Amino acid sequence: MTDVPTVSLQGTGAHRNVAMDAYRGFVMLLMMAEVLRFSDVAQSFPGNWLWKILSYNQSHVEWAGCSLHDTIQPSFSFLVGVALPYSIASRTAKGKSVGNQLGHAIWRALILIALGILLRSVHQPQTYFTFEDTLTQIGLGYVFLFLLGFAQERWLWISLGAILFAYWLAWALYPVAGPGFDWQAVNVPPDWAHHYNGLFAHWNKNANLGTAFDQWFLNLFPRTEPFVANDGGYLTLSFIPTLGTMTLGLIAGRWLRAEAPSIPFRRLLIAGVAGVAAGLLLHLFGVCPVVKRIWTPSWTLFSGGICFLMLAAFTWIMEAKGLRRWTFPLIVIGMNSIAAYLIAHLLPGFLVSSFRIHLGPDAFGIAGRALEPLLQGSALLLAYWLILFWMYRQRLFLRI
Repeated sequence: MTDVPTVSLQGTGAHRNVAMDAYRGFVMLLMMAEVLRFSDVAQSFPGNWLWKILSYNQSHVEWAGCSLHDTIQPSFSFLVGVALPYSIASRTAKGKSVGNQLGHAIWRALILIALGILLRSVHQPQTYFTFEDTLTQIGLGYVFLFLLGFAQERWLWISLGAILFAYWLAWALYPVAGPGFDWQAVNVPPDWAHHYNGLFAHWNKNANLGTAFDQWFLNLFPRTEPFVANDGGYLTLSFIPTLGTMTLGLIAGRWLRAEAPSIPFRRLLIAGVAGVAAGLLLHLFGVCPVVKRIWTPSWTLFSGGICFLMLAAFTWIMEAKGLRRWTFPLIVIGMNSIAAYLIAHLLPGFLVSSFRIHLGPDAFGIAGRALEPLLQGSALLLAYWLILFWMYRQRLFLRI
């Protein structure tokens, strides 16, 4: 998704930042592992605490809160920012001017936006113009992130604060849904358990500034039927606070590169704890809810804190402790993140059909119907990894 840094945390040389590769690979593994279908298996074992936990953490929470699955997109976005200082340094060392690099950033952004739209259009009767896909969200903010890549660190913090405050204020000033609001018209049950009152009501599902924007913006494009609301609550405008997440990653990347060969554990840990605490406090004091689906400013801080902590954990394990061998399967995935993303979105149907044709319709039912989704998903996940491993061995890396 981004240029992978060619300077290791240990010092100079043409070594990759394997900790970043491993973290990226872990994130992509979580996404690809959706095929394990823990929720389907959990339904066959009601009351089983293990399957309940696995199911919860492989699903997005309904509204406020966080599961492990909810950390995938912020981590992916955060790592785009982490890699940017290395990318700029690498291209500058190769004699690329700022103008040349800006042109490349614009091209990269357009490709990411287009890829996101194309993936969302699979199985649609026509091009499905929507902008909430992870790749599209990153693409919409990438040029702004690139420009921030040349700013001093204090301006990064100022920009982050300005982005989040302005976005929060715009939502807080937008009128809330009145007593006679037709919730069913925007695909939300009137008695939905997550309706908010008071200040939080400005962030209610499909009755907010972001939905109003999409009801105008998305209907500018050809559609089979008018856009009313996204069933999951996802929004085009979420790219703005997502830019905040990428900016946090940019700051982390600056720290890593500036302090090499040392590792800024203390900074990463302090930033991580501060981000999580700030997000939670904004939620608990009724200022802004922590909602991933609409990427609230408090979610940017909360999830950004988690990303700092995860980055610290991977660098500590792999760089400080030198425990790298176990991360090889993750590195294979992380070095080809775009390919992994495309495989997970485009190949499941083909592979499931191939399994059925060549192994028989009941091949994964050997342990009973309850575990059939898990066994089939394990075969799919293994197939994904073997494809990426083959690409790794052939040095085939899909980059934008």
